[in-house]
Amino acid sequence: MKVLAILQARMTSTRLPGKVMRPILNQPMLLRQIERIRRARTLSHLIVATSDTPMDDPLAEVCRNASIDVYRGSLDDVLRRYVEAATPFMPDHIVRLTGDCPLTDPAVIDRVVTTHLACEADYTCNVSPPTYPDGLDVEAVKAGALNTAHEEATNPAEREHVTLFVRRRPDRFNIKNVANENGDVSHLRWTVDEPADFELIEAIYGALYPSNPAFTTADVISWLHENPAWRDHNLHHKRNEGLAKTLAKEASLR
Repeated sequence: MKVLAILQARMTSTRLPGKVMRPILNQPMLLRQIERIRRARTLSHLIVATSDTPMDDPLAEVCRNASIDVYRGSLDDVLRRYVEAATPFMPDHIVRLTGDCPLTDPAVIDRVVTTHLACEADYTCNVSPPTYPDGLDVEAVKAGALNTAHEEATNPAEREHVTLFVRRRPDRFNIKNVANENGDVSHLRWTVDEPADFELIEAIYGALYPSNPAFTTADVISWLHENPAWRDHNLHHKRNEGLAKTLAKEASLR
Protein backbone atom coordinates (compact mmCIF):
# COMPACT_ATOMS: atom_id res chain seq x y z
CA MET A 1 0.00 0.00 0.00
CA LYS A 2 1.63 3.23 -1.17
CA VAL A 3 0.83 6.33 0.91
CA LEU A 4 2.17 9.58 -0.53
CA ALA A 5 2.38 12.69 1.63
CA ILE A 6 1.97 15.94 -0.29
CA LEU A 7 2.97 19.08 1.58
CA GLN A 8 1.52 22.17 -0.07
CA ALA A 9 3.48 25.39 0.44
CA ARG A 10 3.86 28.80 -1.13
CA MET A 11 5.63 32.10 -0.57
CA THR A 12 2.62 34.33 -1.33
CA SER A 13 0.76 34.20 1.98
CA THR A 14 -1.16 37.45 2.30
CA ARG A 15 -1.02 37.68 6.10
CA LEU A 16 2.62 36.63 6.58
CA PRO A 17 4.46 36.64 3.22
CA GLY A 18 7.32 34.16 2.90
CA LYS A 19 6.41 32.50 6.19
CA VAL A 20 7.54 29.01 5.11
CA MET A 21 11.08 30.33 4.64
CA ARG A 22 11.30 32.14 7.97
CA PRO A 23 14.15 30.67 10.02
CA ILE A 24 13.58 28.61 13.12
CA LEU A 25 16.90 27.85 14.82
CA ASN A 26 18.74 28.65 11.57
CA GLN A 27 16.59 26.44 9.34
CA PRO A 28 13.60 27.47 7.18
CA MET A 29 10.32 26.69 8.89
CA LEU A 30 9.40 24.37 6.03
CA LEU A 31 12.45 22.17 6.64
CA ARG A 32 11.71 22.03 10.36
CA GLN A 33 8.24 20.74 9.52
CA ILE A 34 9.58 18.18 7.04
CA GLU A 35 12.02 16.96 9.69
CA ARG A 36 8.99 16.08 11.82
CA ILE A 37 6.90 14.61 8.99
CA ARG A 38 9.70 12.20 8.09
CA ARG A 39 9.32 10.51 11.48
CA ALA A 40 5.87 9.23 10.48
CA ARG A 41 6.02 5.48 9.87
CA THR A 42 2.99 5.15 7.60
CA LEU A 43 4.22 7.35 4.75
CA SER A 44 5.88 5.83 1.69
CA HIS A 45 7.17 9.12 0.29
CA LEU A 46 6.97 12.89 0.70
CA ILE A 47 6.80 15.58 -1.98
CA VAL A 48 6.39 19.33 -1.66
CA ALA A 49 3.83 20.84 -4.05
CA THR A 50 4.27 24.53 -4.73
CA SER A 51 3.30 26.88 -7.52
CA ASP A 52 5.06 27.55 -10.81
CA THR A 53 5.14 31.31 -10.20
CA PRO A 54 8.56 33.03 -9.90
CA MET A 55 7.82 34.01 -6.29
CA ASP A 56 8.07 30.34 -5.32
CA ASP A 57 11.50 29.86 -6.93
CA PRO A 58 13.35 30.24 -3.57
CA LEU A 59 11.10 27.65 -1.95
CA ALA A 60 11.70 25.14 -4.74
CA GLU A 61 15.45 25.75 -4.59
CA VAL A 62 15.58 25.12 -0.83
CA CYS A 63 13.73 21.84 -1.31
CA ARG A 64 16.01 20.67 -4.09
CA ASN A 65 19.13 21.62 -2.14
CA ALA A 66 17.80 19.51 0.74
CA SER A 67 17.11 16.57 -1.64
CA ILE A 68 13.36 16.92 -1.18
CA ASP A 69 11.16 16.17 -4.19
CA VAL A 70 9.20 19.19 -5.34
CA TYR A 71 6.42 19.61 -7.89
CA ARG A 72 5.42 22.98 -9.30
CA GLY A 73 1.95 23.58 -10.70
CA SER A 74 -1.03 25.93 -10.63
CA LEU A 75 -1.08 28.58 -7.90
CA ASP A 76 -4.88 28.75 -7.61
CA ASP A 77 -6.03 25.31 -8.80
CA VAL A 78 -4.49 23.45 -5.89
CA LEU A 79 -6.55 20.33 -6.58
CA ARG A 80 -4.93 20.03 -10.01
CA ARG A 81 -1.53 20.65 -8.44
CA TYR A 82 -2.08 17.73 -6.05
CA VAL A 83 -3.23 15.30 -8.71
CA GLU A 84 -0.37 16.20 -11.03
CA ALA A 85 2.17 15.95 -8.20
CA ALA A 86 0.88 12.51 -7.26
CA THR A 87 0.57 11.00 -10.74
CA PRO A 88 4.21 9.88 -11.25
CA PHE A 89 4.20 8.04 -7.90
CA MET A 90 0.94 6.13 -8.55
CA PRO A 91 -0.06 6.16 -4.85
CA ASP A 92 -3.01 4.30 -3.40
CA HIS A 93 -3.61 7.05 -0.87
CA ILE A 94 -2.56 10.67 -0.45
CA VAL A 95 -1.96 12.51 2.82
CA ARG A 96 -2.54 16.23 2.59
CA LEU A 97 -0.43 18.49 4.79
CA THR A 98 0.14 22.25 4.66
CA GLY A 99 3.43 24.09 5.05
CA ASP A 100 2.28 26.42 7.82
CA CYS A 101 2.25 23.74 10.54
CA PRO A 102 5.80 23.38 11.93
CA LEU A 103 4.61 21.41 14.98
CA THR A 104 3.17 18.64 12.80
CA ASP A 105 3.05 15.46 14.88
CA PRO A 106 4.20 12.22 13.18
CA ALA A 107 2.21 10.19 15.71
CA VAL A 108 -0.98 12.01 14.71
CA ILE A 109 -0.21 11.44 11.03
CA ASP A 110 0.25 7.74 11.72
CA ARG A 111 -2.99 7.53 13.70
CA VAL A 112 -5.02 9.17 10.93
CA VAL A 113 -3.45 7.01 8.20
CA THR A 114 -3.82 3.81 10.22
CA THR A 115 -7.52 4.56 10.85
CA HIS A 116 -8.01 5.47 7.20
CA LEU A 117 -6.58 2.17 5.98
CA ALA A 118 -8.30 0.04 8.61
CA CYS A 119 -11.71 1.55 7.82
CA GLU A 120 -11.12 1.38 4.05
CA ALA A 121 -12.29 4.97 4.01
CA ASP A 122 -12.29 7.28 1.01
CA TYR A 123 -11.38 10.23 3.23
CA THR A 124 -10.19 10.48 6.82
CA CYS A 125 -9.27 13.58 8.80
CA ASN A 126 -8.90 14.83 12.36
CA VAL A 127 -10.74 18.13 11.91
CA SER A 128 -14.42 17.21 11.58
CA PRO A 129 -14.91 18.17 14.33
CA PRO A 130 -11.45 19.35 15.41
CA THR A 131 -10.11 18.08 18.75
CA TYR A 132 -6.37 18.54 18.13
CA PRO A 133 -4.58 21.92 18.22
CA ASP A 134 -4.93 24.00 15.07
CA GLY A 135 -1.73 23.11 13.24
CA LEU A 136 -1.88 19.34 13.67
CA ASP A 137 -4.40 18.87 10.86
CA VAL A 138 -4.06 15.69 8.79
CA GLU A 139 -6.16 14.51 5.86
CA ALA A 140 -5.88 11.14 4.11
CA VAL A 141 -7.74 10.48 0.88
CA LYS A 142 -7.87 7.61 -1.59
CA ALA A 143 -6.13 8.55 -4.80
CA GLY A 144 -9.21 7.44 -6.71
CA ALA A 145 -11.45 9.79 -4.72
CA LEU A 146 -9.08 12.69 -5.35
CA ASN A 147 -8.99 11.88 -9.05
CA THR A 148 -12.80 11.89 -9.10
CA ALA A 149 -12.79 15.31 -7.45
CA HIS A 150 -10.32 16.57 -10.04
CA GLU A 151 -12.45 15.28 -12.92
CA GLU A 152 -15.76 16.60 -11.63
CA ALA A 153 -15.12 19.72 -9.53
CA THR A 154 -15.92 22.99 -11.28
CA ASN A 155 -16.59 25.15 -8.22
CA PRO A 156 -13.60 27.47 -7.62
CA ALA A 157 -13.70 26.78 -3.88
CA GLU A 158 -13.44 23.05 -4.57
CA ARG A 159 -10.47 23.64 -6.85
CA GLU A 160 -8.67 25.81 -4.28
CA HIS A 161 -9.38 23.64 -1.21
CA VAL A 162 -8.18 20.19 -2.20
CA THR A 163 -10.53 17.89 -0.31
CA LEU A 164 -13.65 20.09 -0.20
CA PHE A 165 -15.36 18.25 -3.08
CA VAL A 166 -15.05 14.93 -1.23
CA ARG A 167 -15.97 16.29 2.20
CA ARG A 168 -19.17 17.85 0.85
CA ARG A 169 -20.42 14.50 -0.50
CA PRO A 170 -20.75 12.02 2.38
CA ASP A 171 -23.43 10.24 0.33
CA ARG A 172 -20.79 9.30 -2.26
CA PHE A 173 -17.67 8.88 -0.15
CA ASN A 174 -16.90 6.91 3.01
CA ILE A 175 -15.73 9.63 5.40
CA LYS A 176 -14.14 9.11 8.82
CA ASN A 177 -12.84 11.41 11.55
CA VAL A 178 -10.18 10.73 14.19
CA ALA A 179 -10.70 12.33 17.59
CA ASN A 180 -7.94 13.17 20.03
CA GLU A 181 -7.81 10.36 22.59
CA ASN A 182 -6.40 12.83 25.15
CA GLY A 183 -9.36 15.18 25.01
CA ASP A 184 -10.34 18.28 23.08
CA VAL A 185 -7.55 20.86 22.85
CA SER A 186 -8.71 22.41 19.58
CA HIS A 187 -8.65 25.86 21.19
CA LEU A 188 -4.84 25.83 20.96
CA ARG A 189 -3.39 27.51 17.89
CA TRP A 190 -0.10 26.12 16.53
CA THR A 191 -0.45 27.04 12.87
CA VAL A 192 1.41 30.02 11.37
CA ASP A 193 -0.62 32.70 9.61
CA GLU A 194 0.14 35.81 11.65
CA PRO A 195 3.28 37.32 13.25
CA ALA A 196 2.05 36.27 16.71
CA ASP A 197 1.77 32.67 15.50
CA PHE A 198 5.39 32.63 14.39
CA GLU A 199 6.53 34.21 17.65
CA LEU A 200 4.89 31.33 19.54
CA ILE A 201 6.52 28.69 17.32
CA GLU A 202 9.94 30.33 17.77
CA ALA A 203 9.48 30.23 21.54
CA ILE A 204 8.43 26.56 21.53
CA TYR A 205 11.35 25.46 19.36
CA GLY A 206 13.78 27.53 21.37
CA ALA A 207 12.60 25.94 24.61
CA LEU A 208 12.24 22.31 23.50
CA TYR A 209 14.24 21.53 20.37
CA PRO A 210 17.85 21.93 21.65
CA SER A 211 17.44 19.18 24.27
CA ASN A 212 15.00 17.00 22.28
CA PRO A 213 14.60 17.55 18.51
CA ALA A 214 11.82 14.93 18.47
CA PHE A 215 9.71 16.75 21.07
CA THR A 216 6.09 15.62 21.14
CA THR A 217 2.67 17.23 21.33
CA ALA A 218 2.57 16.29 25.01
CA ASP A 219 5.88 18.12 25.51
CA VAL A 220 4.44 21.27 23.89
CA ILE A 221 1.26 21.16 25.97
CA SER A 222 3.29 20.66 29.15
CA TRP A 223 5.51 23.65 28.30
CA LEU A 224 2.48 25.81 27.51
CA HIS A 225 0.92 24.83 30.83
CA GLU A 226 4.08 26.11 32.51
CA ASN A 227 4.08 29.25 30.35
CA PRO A 228 0.43 30.39 30.12
CA ALA A 229 1.31 33.75 28.59
CA TRP A 230 2.68 31.93 25.55
CA ARG A 231 -0.30 29.56 25.49
CA ASP A 232 -2.62 32.56 25.10
CA HIS A 233 -0.25 34.58 22.89
CA ASN A 234 -2.13 34.08 19.59
CA LEU A 235 -5.57 32.80 20.58
CA HIS A 236 -7.34 35.91 19.29
CA HIS A 237 -7.09 34.54 15.73
CA LYS A 238 -9.76 32.18 14.41
CA ARG A 239 -9.27 28.70 13.00
CA ASN A 240 -9.36 28.20 9.21
CA GLU A 241 -9.85 31.86 8.36
CA GLY A 242 -8.77 31.26 4.75
CA LEU A 243 -11.40 28.60 4.13
CA ALA A 244 -14.03 30.69 5.89
CA LYS A 245 -13.32 33.63 3.57
CA THR A 246 -13.53 31.41 0.51
CA LEU A 247 -16.86 29.94 1.59
CA ALA A 248 -18.25 33.39 2.42
CA LYS A 249 -17.27 34.59 -1.05
CA GLU A 250 -18.86 31.50 -2.57
CA ALA A 251 -22.10 32.11 -0.68
CA SER A 252 -22.22 35.76 -1.80
CA LEU A 253 -22.14 34.69 -5.45
CA ARG A 254 -25.14 32.36 -5.21
